[in-house]
Amino acid sequence: MEKTSASNFLETIIAADLAAGRVSSVVTRFPPEPNGYLHIGHAKSICVNFGLAETFGGRCNLRFDDTNPEKESQEYIDSIQADVRWLGFTWDGEVRFASAYFQQLFDWAVYL
Repeated sequence: MEKTSASNFLETIIAADLAAGRVSSVVTRFPPEPNGYLHIGHAKSICVNFGLAETFGGRCNLRFDDTNPEKESQEYIDSIQADVRWLGFTWDGEVRFASAYFQQLFDWAVYL
């Protein structure tokens, strides 16, 4: 769905960036830490991130910030995925995990 007029400051900025060619598509992400159930603040973030991607024909990634394994569990991962779906959204491609690319992040830090 192509957005023709912006209705809030985020949409105004995104529309301007797209119109100016600074970006060619909208890519957002929802990065929860799977250490508990979602709360109303998470729901707001889901609606903003997935909603902006949807409004501008972009995509939104679900990327778990699984950096504290002592407090995280599969139960919370499953619950978060179910909640995103319950709110009416689907993520782009496979679910991502920060732990899957720790080595790449470390290599970039060393490089910098």
